[in-house]
Order: sequence, then structure tokens, then C-alpha cells
Amino acid sequence: MYRFTGTTRYMSKEKIQYADDDHEPVALLLRLRLPSLLIGLSLGLGLSFVTSRFEDVLNKNIQVAFFIPFVVYLASAVGEQTQSIYARDLKSGKASFRKYLIKESFLGLILGLIFSLIILPIIMIWFGSSKLAYTVCFATFGAVATAPLIALLVTELLQLEHTDPAVGAGPLATVIQDTVSVVIYGFIASAILL
Repeated sequence: MYRFTGTTRYMSKEKIQYADDDHEPVALLLRLRLPSLLIGLSLGLGLSFVTSRFEDVLNKNIQVAFFIPFVVYLASAVGEQTQSIYARDLKSGKASFRKYLIKESFLGLILGLIFSLIILPIIMIWFGSSKLAYTVCFATFGAVATAPLIALLVTELLQLEHTDPAVGAGPLATVIQDTVSVVIYGFIASAILL
């Protein structure tokens, strides 16, 4: 991983360099933020490639495409909550990766179950298709259940690299989670609908 340099804010124990919009010049903030966004750009192109691999199922049932943003957004939102809370607690020195991993894994499973059960009857009524409804239901569960794990792992890796997790974890975890969500959705859609 890359390391950021030049910021004046340090956490005494870990010596992690934190970006500070209140005190740092724009040039430094740009230098701190740009690397993770460029990596995200590259991974985003990879996400487009992954999505194109599911062309057969999209050609067979275009309605599958309607729910890609839904599944991707919901998983990203859950992951972003985990990442924000964990990064905040890392800076305060109060975070335990192990405790977060256990609790957030449990939360991911519960949230995945709740959202998938909410969307199931809506799609059945809306489209009159149990296959489409189960596809979105299972994909939502899988994507949301994995989101906290991905957010925690990316945030922790940046922390271990002495990089401000608030700067890099969001863009990197988001594009990784988006890719995982599309892969989960694509495989489930292919299995059920093809």
C-alpha cells in the first residue's frame, strides 16, 4: 500500500497521519486524497468489466438491470456506516478490530435479512415474477452481509499501513464492495434466471 506524508496531525501512539481540512492547504489535501481515488478509478473500470460478464442474463431479462443500483447502493451504504464508525473509533484509540468484526458481521447478516425480506414481496407484486424477486432477495442478502466485512478489512489495512483510514477507506471499500455486490448479483441472477 501507499503511504501519505506531509501532514502535521499525528496520533501519538500509532503515528498515523490524518488529513485535516481545517489546517492543511488544498495542495496537501489533494495529494492525500488523489491516490485512493485513482485506485478507485481503476477498480471502477474493473467493475464495468465484471458487469459486462453477465451480459447473457441481462439480455434474457432486462429487469435484472433495474435492481443493480439498488443492490449496490444498499451494500455500499451499510459498508460506509461501518467504515465511518470504525475509522472514527480508530482515531480515538478505542477500537477493537476483533470486537468490530464480530458485531459488524452479525449486523451485516441481520441487515441483509431485513432488507431482503422487505424487497421480496415488493418485487413479487411489482413485477409478478417470483424468480426475479428471489434473485434480488438473495443478492441483497449476500451483498449487505459482506459489506461490513469489506469495510472493516480495508479500513484496518489502511490503519496498519499508517494511512488515514478516513481518506482512503471510503473510496477503496466502496469500489471493492460494488464489485463484490455485482458479482454476487450476477451469479445469483445467472443461476436462477438462465
